[in-house]
Amino acid sequence: MTCLNYINGEWIPAQSGATLESRNPADWRELIATFPRSEAGDVDAAVASARQAYRTWRLVPAPARGEFIHKVGELLIQHKETLAQLMSREMGKPIAEARGDVQEGIDCAFYYAGEGRRLFGQTTPSEMPNKFAMSVRTPLGVCALITPWNFPVAIPCWKMMPALVCGNTVILKPAKDTSTCANFLVWLFQEAGLPPGVVNLVHGAGETVGKALLEHPGVDLVSFTGSSKTGAEIGATCGRTHKRVCLELGGKNAQVVMEDADLELALEGAIWGAFGTSGQRCTATSRLILHRDIKDKFTAMLLEHTSKLRLGHGNDPNTDVGPLVNQGQLQRVSHYLEVARSEGAKVLIGGEILKDGELHHGFFFAPTILDKVTPDMRVAREEIFGPVVALIEVSEFEEAIAILNDTSYGLSSSVYTRDVNRAFQAMRDIEAGITYINGPTIGAEVHLPFGGVKQTGNGHREAGSAALDVFTEWKTVYVDFSGKLQRAQIDNRE
Repeated sequence: MTCLNYINGEWIPAQSGATLESRNPADWRELIATFPRSEAGDVDAAVASARQAYRTWRLVPAPARGEFIHKVGELLIQHKETLAQLMSREMGKPIAEARGDVQEGIDCAFYYAGEGRRLFGQTTPSEMPNKFAMSVRTPLGVCALITPWNFPVAIPCWKMMPALVCGNTVILKPAKDTSTCANFLVWLFQEAGLPPGVVNLVHGAGETVGKALLEHPGVDLVSFTGSSKTGAEIGATCGRTHKRVCLELGGKNAQVVMEDADLELALEGAIWGAFGTSGQRCTATSRLILHRDIKDKFTAMLLEHTSKLRLGHGNDPNTDVGPLVNQGQLQRVSHYLEVARSEGAKVLIGGEILKDGELHHGFFFAPTILDKVTPDMRVAREEIFGPVVALIEVSEFEEAIAILNDTSYGLSSSVYTRDVNRAFQAMRDIEAGITYINGPTIGAEVHLPFGGVKQTGNGHREAGSAALDVFTEWKTVYVDFSGKLQRAQIDNRE
């Protein structure tokens, strides 16, 4: 398959004609597609297209813009299985997870289609007679959306759909590892009838395409999901040019299991949170904070269940854990196991690259449990982004919360307890954007804000109505019908 850029309603190659490859991480011999190696000139063309389209798209009534997004949702339903199968082949996640990824896009479409009729402003009394005061939302302009490979449908939808409903035009720059999924998704937007230039797609490397988007004067906002290190660089660049920026970055999420917890329920949450998507989620459970009274029993349960997880191709319905997305991620996770051993952590299971049988040509890493981990170890503080979970023992609830908070990140968190008082303390005291009580750290619903604190982001939220604040500006409007000059902020009182 040959993927192309989508600019001003046309599918075109990079101006240079250069291409890159997307391959199956479960079997690197399988070529999924080639896609353009775009450069600054391609970005210039996309920005010009988006700026031209913005002039008219912003004037389309918001409910009508929402109807376009509703059509995208209907098309996602029609093509759900095809897109899910493609996703499993291109980035490796098990087919059930891939279907969930597409379903998130469907849910997002129908939610934001409705937001087209709910772009509410406010009316408020004026302090002066015969004067009307209100606030309204206005679009920003051209939005550059830089998305990761781990949710190649859900995350682009999280960004594109609210941006478009709010009246902006967009340029999607997808991850290199999931270029084919991006092409399929943008094709659905085209099929939904969006006017040329409203949605644009530019493939390529971050150091060229991403950099050009960040620095382009015709881009009004950059929305980025990825690592905290890259996010800091993007924030600095946008800060120098006063460009709006929304950053959704890393996490070092913990699940606390107290002595009164339902251990079977906590086990299910731990397995799903730690090893779902091979641990390649910003919300993945990378720390298990266990009360000492249940630690040995829970660890034995965890080991037994982990040993039964089946690794394989994502398209195989029997697969529990798929491959890591590429060789670089495989080496990153392997490196952290060297770090863990050097720091004194004990590998209870896993800890190695797997090359047996059908796994030989893929990027598979064994689901790994580390014991004897202390809060100061690197494996307890740094994001690994793989199927690795660290066990940390505590003796009381307050200690557990303190250790959970002792990280530079603050995305997701989880506490398993039957004590309602502890549950409400956790909701109050945990420093994270998301807190689950008796649920795993992973999973999001599109009508609720998604994001974190500390180095997990820059304060903005994706999903829900909170995303509207990312993609709009507030405008305050006064209508003075008194027929005379009335001076606000002047002491008129006698």
